[in-house]
This record gives sequence, structure tokens and C-alpha cells, in this order.
Amino acid sequence: MSLSLEGITKKVGREIHIDNVNLSFEAGSRNVLLGRTLAGKTSLLRLMAGLDRPTSGRVLANGEDVTGKSVRKRSIAMVYQQFINYPSLTIYNNIASPLKTARITKAEIDRRVRATAEMLHIEGFLDRLPSELSGGQQQRVAIARALVKETDLLLLDEPLVNLDYKLREELRAELQDIFEARQAIVVYTTTESTEALMLGGNIVVVDEGRVLQTGPTPEVYHHPATTKVAEVFSDPPINFLKGTVRDGTGRMGRNIVLPLNKHMQSLTDGDFIFGVRANHLFVSRRSKEDVEIPAKVELTEINGSETFIHANHNEIQLVVQENGVRSVRIGVEIAIYVNPSCFFVYDEAGALVASPSPEDVRGL
Repeated sequence: MSLSLEGITKKVGREIHIDNVNLSFEAGSRNVLLGRTLAGKTSLLRLMAGLDRPTSGRVLANGEDVTGKSVRKRSIAMVYQQFINYPSLTIYNNIASPLKTARITKAEIDRRVRATAEMLHIEGFLDRLPSELSGGQQQRVAIARALVKETDLLLLDEPLVNLDYKLREELRAELQDIFEARQAIVVYTTTESTEALMLGGNIVVVDEGRVLQTGPTPEVYHHPATTKVAEVFSDPPINFLKGTVRDGTGRMGRNIVLPLNKHMQSLTDGDFIFGVRANHLFVSRRSKEDVEIPAKVELTEINGSETFIHANHNEIQLVVQENGVRSVRIGVEIAIYVNPSCFFVYDEAGALVASPSPEDVRGL
């Protein structure tokens, strides 16, 4: 199966929720819609599923216009971020429910239910009710009910967002294996750039109802075409510093001199926006090539095994992502270090001019 969205626009009253979106998906492909909350991800899924109709544009399945076709007549399954199970039915019957509606034989229903339950490690719970399961197990049931249909299009709307960190990690890894074993088109939405990278495949970066960039996930991550894409595809958001290039030297902030090496050698004189991700800023020098940025600490956040240091340099807000738990007092002056090879460079309009080589930044 192939799926195409051609010039899809969705208006609600005077508000434009989806703005002239063109996308194509092929059978067996894994696709991630990445965007912030209210970016339009769920609206796009609903349009793909046939739950909503576009104001203009067409949805094509295998070249056939299915824009007005009922969702019941399409080969589609959908998983929502809030798991939905039938409380009075056993887990077996919850998973089997779409197959019974389709009037599939009892033997085939039993085969599919048990195979899918085993795939999601819930085969031991088939005789229980949803209330007897944990949140993570209930979400597995909801996913199993979608997978058991063996549809051509599988839509997942932030299915792991309400689970704790450990459960998210477990299910994310399992889902990758499940997706690879199927020929369905998988479209998975998330707000987390880390999750998008883990899932791999292809990515669609969405913001305010518009598609900003598409392509293989690693390629878009390493070459975000605009400052907006770089913001969305960085967690925490990428750091930006305005600067200039004069006579082969870059300058940013307050007297920060930036050698224009490797990917920045061809920059001509002018004004630019220099971007660097938080995980490429450090509070200790790691190389003699590192550039120092003096800053004052405004906030320290400890998140699991990482520490996020929010600092201010000449009214420029910077976030440093350090491994481990670090205690840094608010108000203290610190030195932040960055290797020149880690900078993205954008023109004044926000278009990508130069991006660091993945090989150069991998070990930093």
C-alpha cells in the first residue's frame, strides 16, 4: 500500500489547523511525525485515517482517492496516547474485538490474539480484566488490539507518553522490532527528538500545521534546514548565538572569537546565526581547540542521570547538558566550552548555510 496526502488543508472556523501538506508514505516504511504540542500531528493522523475530512486536498491510497471514504472501509488501525480498553471484557476479548466485528473465524481469531499477545508479552494476562493490569500492560493491550488487525496503515499517536521512563524504553525497543516485521505503513507521532532518533526510519518535522522538513531521520537531525527545524529537533532546544564573519574570523556574543575551521571555512563576510546543541556544550575544557564562553548560572535542573545548566552570556540564554548529577550554585560565574566543529550556521533568514560533520561531533 502507498499513502499520499496532496495539498491537504484543514480549517476549523477561521483557524488553519493543517496548511497545504503534501506527504507520501510507502508500504513497510516507518515514519515519525515530530512536533511540539498543538503542532498538528494528531490532526494529520485523523485526516490519514478518514476520521476527519480535509477542507481542501486529497488523500490517496494506492493512487485511489479515498478522501471521503469511511474509516470503517479502510485498512487502518490507530493507537491513542491514552489507552482505551473495554473494562468489562477480558484481555483476550479486548484484543479479539476488531476481529469479531470483521467476522473472522474463531480459529483465526484465536491464532492472531495469542500470537499478538505473545509478541507484546501479555500472553499470561488474557483471562484478566483491564483493571487488574498496570498502566503499561493496559497500553500493551491497546497496541495489541491495533496490531491484531494486520492493517495496511498503523497510526500511533504518542502511544508511550503516559508511561514511566522504564516502560517507555522497554516498549519503544519492542515496537521497533514489531514494525520491522510488518509491511504496514507505520506513522508514529512524538514531541521528543530523542524518541524520534531511536525509532529511526523517516521523519516529518511539523510546526503550526506546516511540514518544515522531511527525510531519513538521521539526515534531518544532522542537517536541519532551518532554525525552526533545529529548535524542534533538539531537546532541550538548540542554543543560538548571533554573530558575524569578517576576514575569515567569526565573532559572537561578547568578544567570543570563533575559528572558521572545516565546515565553516567557506563562510563569506556577513551576519549569521550560530547554533549548537546543549549536549555539545561543557563546563570543562575537553580540547585545546575549544572556545570559551563566560556565563552566569541562572538555573540547574537534574533529570535522572543528566544535569541541565541554564546560563546567561551577555543576555543570551544558553543550556548545557552534562552527564551525571552536578551541583552548580545559581549566580556563580562559569566558563562554558564548545568545539568550533559543533556549530551549525544559518543566514539571517534562518536557512542552513553550514552544518557540522557527524564524524567530527560524534566523539565530542
